[in-house]
Amino acid sequence: MPEPKQKRAMSQPAQIAGRCLCGAVRFEIDAPPFWAWHDHTRATRMAHGAAYATYVGSWCKRFRVTDGADHITRYEDREANTVRSFCKRCGTPIAYERARSPHMINIPRALFASRTGRQPLYHVGIDEVQEWIYTGEALRPLKGFPGVVWERPRRKKAKEFPFA
Repeated sequence: MPEPKQKRAMSQPAQIAGRCLCGAVRFEIDAPPFWAWHDHTRATRMAHGAAYATYVGSWCKRFRVTDGADHITRYEDREANTVRSFCKRCGTPIAYERARSPHMINIPRALFASRTGRQPLYHVGIDEVQEWIYTGEALRPLKGFPGVVWERPRRKKAKEFPFA
C-alpha cells in the first residue's frame, strides 16, 4: 500500500518592518504588499507636506503595530470618508484608510527601510500634479554646499539687433 501523502507545511510569509521618524511607532506587514502607487491628491500633499506621497497597500489583516500603538493618533475626514493615522510624538503619517476599501490599509513607502516587493506603478490624482514638482531636469552641484544640487536657469536667447 502506498504511503499517505503528508501535508506540506505552510510557509510563513516574510515580514517587512517600518517605523515613524522618532521610532516610537513600529509596525510590520506581510510581504509583498498588494500594490504601490504615487498619490498626487491635495489631501495627501497637505498631510505629508510634499508634492506627492508614495504608498504601499496591504490587507488590514496583514498589518501589525509591533510597538507604540499608544503613540498613534487618528484624523478622520468625514467629507472624504478617510482616516489618516499619525505618530503623536513626531507627526509622521503612519497609515491612510478609505471607507470604500475597508479591508485595505495604505502605508507611506518611505517608512520602510528595506525593499517591499512592489514597485509603484500607479498614479492617483495625476490631474492634480503641481507645476513646481521636480520632473527630471538636469541638476548641477551647488558650489560650497556639499550634497545640494540645483537646476540652472535656462539661458535667454540673445536679442538680435538689426544693423543699419
